[in-house]
Order: sequence, then structure tokens, then C-alpha cells
Amino acid sequence: MDASLIISNILNPPILFFFLGMTAVFVKSDLEIPAPVPKLLSLYLLLAIGFKGGVELIKSGITQEVVLTLLAAMLMACFVPIYTFFILKLRLDTYDAAAIAATYGSISAVTFITASAFLTQLGIAFDGYMVAALALMESPAIIVGLILVNLFTVDQGKPRETAWSEVLQEAFLNSSVFLLVGSLVIGFLTGERGWKVLEPFTQGIFYGVLTFFLLDMGLVAAQRIKDLQKTGFFLISFAILIPILNATIGLLIARLIGMSQGNALLFAVLCASASYIAVPAAMRMTVPEANPSLYVSTALAVTFPFNIIVGIPLYLYGINLLWR
Repeated sequence: MDASLIISNILNPPILFFFLGMTAVFVKSDLEIPAPVPKLLSLYLLLAIGFKGGVELIKSGITQEVVLTLLAAMLMACFVPIYTFFILKLRLDTYDAAAIAATYGSISAVTFITASAFLTQLGIAFDGYMVAALALMESPAIIVGLILVNLFTVDQGKPRETAWSEVLQEAFLNSSVFLLVGSLVIGFLTGERGWKVLEPFTQGIFYGVLTFFLLDMGLVAAQRIKDLQKTGFFLISFAILIPILNATIGLLIARLIGMSQGNALLFAVLCASASYIAVPAAMRMTVPEANPSLYVSTALAVTFPFNIIVGIPLYLYGINLLWR
């Protein structure tokens, strides 16, 4: 593997600010980001990437590649939590296994955005319809995780009862999914005219906001590292090896479909990432028996840093081999 790819990624300003946030925690600095600010930054990033994706989608149109990519995205969002559940069941109870499996079946929008920035820096083209794949992959894993819990547990000798209306609302109408899909639709409806109007907002300050958000993510990730003591070697290994395996499966599917290299990297990143916002919120509500420190710390303190520092260039290296 070309080490220059990793070095180039690490020396990207947003990644360096992620390290700065982690360092602040390690040296016990009083640096902190007030609670409402990260939420605002994350909503901005979802709006900007969704709107741009909608504009690009209307340019590319609904082609066979688009349809196959979206179908593959939904397939992976359902397949990953199923097979990882049975791996996790080797060491964990049903509740924790299902919650972690759902976390890894879903996606991290910030990892996707970081990969987009990485591609832009390298001058590798990608299509806006990948944002639609991002939107489609967020929710199915929550549903699959709840189905697994219902299938493999009983409450006092009776099948477990789940408030499916609440589950579906949380899965498909949570703030991140709603804003992302809504922005995608608005971008699609307004097209180039809408892009010209919002470009100073959605493009001009995008990397500055991403940098500030990753600074906060560095703070949060470092604070979560202490929770890894509760997970043990098994889950730490899982949090690194499973993303690599999922990315490999994603790359093989991308090669089969005939995706471009840029789209393939984004698809691999979607397959490899893990949710640390939407799925944990849903799991806390629907599976209170699961331990949040397990599924949050593995996704946020291990998989997220691994993907944005090493994973993205590693997956691009795999693409260079497969597409050669």
C-alpha cells in the first residue's frame, strides 16, 4: 500500500483538527464545544451534502447504475447486521449483539463526508447519487436489529413486544434521515438554479464547518476511549476487522456493478462505517437492555477514527488493485 495516501489523508486539515481534539482530552485541556453547537454543525453538513447530492442526481438522471447501486446499498444495510449478529452472539447476549450489529449495519454520515473531501482533494470524481445511497442505508439496520431481538428473546415465556410505530418513526423520521432526504429532494427539484443561490452557503463554508465538527468529534472520541476497557479485546478487534471485511464486500459489489472509482470508495466507506448517532438513539429507546457503552464506544472511539485515518486510504488502495 502506498503510504503517501495515508500521509496525505492525515495531513488534511479536518483530520489534523480531529487529532487536536483527541490531544486536548489526553493532556487534560479545558477545551470544549458547547453542546448545541455540534448538533448545529451536523445538521449543516447533512443539509449541504444532501442538497448537493440532489443537484448532482438530476444531472446524472436515474440510470441502471444508479438503481443497482441503491439496491446494493439496501442489501448491505440488511445483510451486515444479520451476519455480524451471529458473530457477536459468540461472546455477547442477544440484546448487546443486536444493538452492535444494527450499529454496524447503519452508516456514519461524517465518515462519508470526510471521504468525499478526500476524493475532492485527490481530484477523483464521484456522483451525487451516492448521497441517496447514504440516506437509504441509515434506517434498515434499525429494523433488522429489532427483528433479531424479537426472534431470539422472549419476555417471561412470551414473545417480546415492540412498539413498531415508534421504531419506524425513529428509523425513518429521525432528524438526520429527515433532513438528508429532504435536502436531497430540494436539491433535485431546484437543480442548478438552486445550487447557484445556495453555493456560498453549501459549498463556501463547507470545509470550515467539517473541520470544526471533526475537532469536536476528536474530543468525544477520546472521552469514549475509557469505555473500551469494558469491551475487551474481542470487540476492539471486531470494530477494526468487520469494517475492513464490509468494505471488501462493498468493493466487490461495486466492481461487479461497474461503479467508477470515486463512487466505489464512497460505497465501501458506507459499508465499512458504523452509526454513532441515529442507531444508538433508536437502540436506547427500543432495546434498553443493551449496554450503550458497548455499541457507542466501539463505533465512535474505534471504527470512526480507524476509517477516517487509515480506512479511507486503505479502501482506495484496494480500488486501485481491483480497477487496475
